[in-house]
Amino acid sequence: MNLEGKKVLVVGLGKTGEALCNFLLSRGARVKVSEKKTTEDLGRKIHFWSQKGVLVEAGRHDKKSFLEADLIIPSPGVPPLPELKEAKKHGVKILSEVELAYRFLKGEIVGITGSNGKSTTAALTHKILKEGGLDSYLAGNIGIPLINFVAGSREDHIYVTELSSFQLEYIEQFRASVSVFLNISPDHLDWHKSFDDYYEAKKKLITFQKESDIAILNQDDPLVWASIKGVQSQIYSFSQKSEISRGCYLQGGWIFLSEKKDERLMHVSEIPLLGVHNQENVMAASLVGSIFGIPLTRIKKSIKSFKGLEHRLEKVLTLKGVDFYNDSKATNIDSTLKSIQSFDKKIVLILGGRDKQGDFTKLRTPIKKKVKKIILIGEAKEKIEHVLKGSVPMEKGSSLGDAVRISYSTAKPGEVVLLAPACTSFDMFRNFEERGEVFKKEVFALKKNMDKKKA
Repeated sequence: MNLEGKKVLVVGLGKTGEALCNFLLSRGARVKVSEKKTTEDLGRKIHFWSQKGVLVEAGRHDKKSFLEADLIIPSPGVPPLPELKEAKKHGVKILSEVELAYRFLKGEIVGITGSNGKSTTAALTHKILKEGGLDSYLAGNIGIPLINFVAGSREDHIYVTELSSFQLEYIEQFRASVSVFLNISPDHLDWHKSFDDYYEAKKKLITFQKESDIAILNQDDPLVWASIKGVQSQIYSFSQKSEISRGCYLQGGWIFLSEKKDERLMHVSEIPLLGVHNQENVMAASLVGSIFGIPLTRIKKSIKSFKGLEHRLEKVLTLKGVDFYNDSKATNIDSTLKSIQSFDKKIVLILGGRDKQGDFTKLRTPIKKKVKKIILIGEAKEKIEHVLKGSVPMEKGSSLGDAVRISYSTAKPGEVVLLAPACTSFDMFRNFEERGEVFKKEVFALKKNMDKKKA
């Protein structure tokens, strides 16, 4: 793909946008950025990139910029802007960052997608491959943009890449040597026109593969399993419910890897992560390691030393017998369901944020069984209160700190305070990471105040 002299429009000037600018300039492209943030918000970035020869359009998306481009590359998460639709209608090529990277990258890609568990599975897969002696790198949503690896890439490199539906929406040739499709449930319906569109974007990861490639699918998820229709790649699967001939399965509390013969990997009690859903993530990551020839003893060792990721069912502390857990990454209904199901103790649940058009009625039954009280925050609190009315007591918090204090005053020793919002964080925070950090800060402040009173 020749980019010399091409007019390329990068939409968004975040981490991926800046990585794209660097790469495109190195290939001789004429680069322009369209960014909705204002000049004041972008600060020194504008001067920095202007000095390098990049035109920066701030505070707006000018339709003319989109129509004049030879190529448009939206950053992950950029919504389906009217300007993008208009450009596409006029024949302007639109590619995602991972698609552009793929055109130049050497080495193999392990692509991981799904509605939930992508980051954990990607991080664990990378750990298993790297500790197994392979030259493995973590890329995509969880780590460094894939485009950053192009210059130093080699044929023996393996790029474990977390892929969102946003990134897969604009691929044309992108192929993973090994793909992992973890699960699918309604998500990002504030971005995609419908669940079908979201599902179709996710499926591209496996439908673009060839016969020499491998697809790893969750056999227990009906929609994931249905996506094999028309797929050319070799199918492996993982299951908690059925014994399978090629893949990974759970039986009698033990995880088995199977192909030529069944081999016992480990007991689920040895997995250092909470939740049944993390058993699935471990099975998927183990299967990738096995496919790349990592011995089972090494795979098991990597899993047992895996600490998990911040903001994913992360234990913060125990205060007078009450456990505080931060699952700020639970930004959709399904991930909150899995979070609730991870505990056999009564829960005080903090819910709310910006709604992604999720169906909160799905939470009613598990909440009745496991939740003592709900503390509501953010833009969606009125909607959630209306939908879940009559299930359990609810109270509104004016802030996340307020919600932490109310939750602690409600919980008794032996119970759990859980932040699993089922919403995005953008109404109150920059991202789920900031929301999780604020939660932890408020929990530690609670402990500090209690320690002061003791003294």
